[in-house]
Amino acid sequence: MDTHTLNQEPGGAPAARIPWRAVVQFLVLVALLIAVPFVAAGRLDWWGGWAYVILTVLAVVGSRALILRFNPDLAAERATSWQAEGVKRWDRVLVPIVGQYGPLITCMVGGLDVRFGWTGRLPFGLQLAGLAFLAAGSAFATWAMVSNRFFSAMVRIQTDRGHSVVSAGPYRWIRHPGYAGGILADLATPLLLGSYWALFPGGLTAMVVVLRTALEDRTLLEELPGYTDYARRTRYRLLPGVW
Repeated sequence: MDTHTLNQEPGGAPAARIPWRAVVQFLVLVALLIAVPFVAAGRLDWWGGWAYVILTVLAVVGSRALILRFNPDLAAERATSWQAEGVKRWDRVLVPIVGQYGPLITCMVGGLDVRFGWTGRLPFGLQLAGLAFLAAGSAFATWAMVSNRFFSAMVRIQTDRGHSVVSAGPYRWIRHPGYAGGILADLATPLLLGSYWALFPGGLTAMVVVLRTALEDRTLLEELPGYTDYARRTRYRLLPGVW
């Protein structure tokens, strides 16, 4: 949940125990992110695939390590948020799409494109641009996550954790920087993989993120005290000057 938090000292509240099932699910997701592109491509000599895998694993594992270091209670919240009270029904549908199915299908299509040569050879400079934008999007999303100890995996008002609103970190400029970084990564991944065809699932995933942003923003306006004033000060949700 791309919401906002008061500045707190690193470490904050003590962390609750993270269920072992959540750890196993996380490791399975990382394994799939590594395996799917190369299984679909049917080859290992694919620099775009390796660049994507290395960068994505570093971003996923690194962001969780930073959370454990600076906001350990958030790690427990994210691990158990699916069962938490107050989760919006529509988010139970959207989260698997933006967090699992969308990225994995994008990788699969990119790998199949490499196998069968649907796109042909993309200019090397365009793939490098994809690499740069993927790195930038991942870094921006990680910054948002580390800045915000209420960055839950599910949309809910976290009254049990003292949910509150304040501008901090990248939230000074836009209201949902985590989603902005994710959208950039979704659109950059097909370029890095060298596949125009992968832009279809990547673009659809980005559109679902935009929908989730709109629904979450409406939830926060209606249910989170202080968010309306914050929204007046920080006008844009994802892209300054646009929306």
